[in-house]
Amino acid sequence: MSYSIDPYEAELADRCLTHDRVAQKLLYDRYKDAMYTILLRMLNNEYDAADALQEAFIRIFRSLKGFKKESSLGAWIKTIVIRAGLEKQKKHLIFEEINEERQALEPIIWDSDLTGEYLEKAIAQLPNGYKNVFLLIEVEGYTHREVAELVGISEGTSKSQLYYAKKSLQKTLASMMD
Repeated sequence: MSYSIDPYEAELADRCLTHDRVAQKLLYDRYKDAMYTILLRMLNNEYDAADALQEAFIRIFRSLKGFKKESSLGAWIKTIVIRAGLEKQKKHLIFEEINEERQALEPIIWDSDLTGEYLEKAIAQLPNGYKNVFLLIEVEGYTHREVAELVGISEGTSKSQLYYAKKSLQKTLASMMD
């Protein structure tokens, strides 16, 4: 399946390649807020999120010549941003290999009074491994295979991390809402 890049994005990327400062600012302004939000959710710290965002955009501008226009520019940028966030928290990031036999597949029930505020607070309390997999799959829409490749874990680990993230969220939210 061939992907057609937005003509505006293609032109913007081409202009950035010529070191056009106006185009670079336009590209940064177009994506900075959404990418900062992803990093803030991952890192739970404004300073670290801002630092990772700066590092990501340096990488973006340096490697733009490698953008093959096989996906949207935004998806390509998001991958670089997520990798920058993962690198930022690498020393604190632990993924548990969990034996799939231990996973009971009972459904996870969410309270009907759940609000975004409660959910954001609960997500922020998750261990980094759980949180990253949860955010990448449930918020950003990646598949387990894509998360496994991006983060450097197995698909099984991605699935178990998501399962335990949801169980942990359910427990945390239940205690917050009591």
